[in-house]
Amino acid sequence: MAVLKPHTYMNESGRSVGPARGTYKLDLDRILVIHDEIDIPFGDIRVKQGGGLAGHNGLKSLKRELGGAEFWRVRVGVGRPDTTDSDIVAGHVLGSWRQPADEVRALIERAVEEVEHVVLGA
Repeated sequence: MAVLKPHTYMNESGRSVGPARGTYKLDLDRILVIHDEIDIPFGDIRVKQGGGLAGHNGLKSLKRELGGAEFWRVRVGVGRPDTTDSDIVAGHVLGSWRQPADEVRALIERAVEEVEHVVLGA
């Protein structure tokens, strides 16, 4: 097992993950990506394998560099602001958490539990 924290910007994460996949000779279904998801309400977590990219630039980069999108995902809901203004949406995703620290901590703990379920096959 290996854990990779790319040193690229999120939108270019495939540039790190692609070569790591080659080094470890992993099938796509052995890769797990944890990412934010604005189309899921804050506090919700969903797990899936493959599927659409929902306009997520980091997932697009991963698909491009990995040669497919059939990797596992732990999708962490951060909610969507009530606007379509791209600057506000970007600020929402890239800015500081607006929720209380204990709620953010609980969300992270639940995400860790979901990662464990996928990795351990539970």
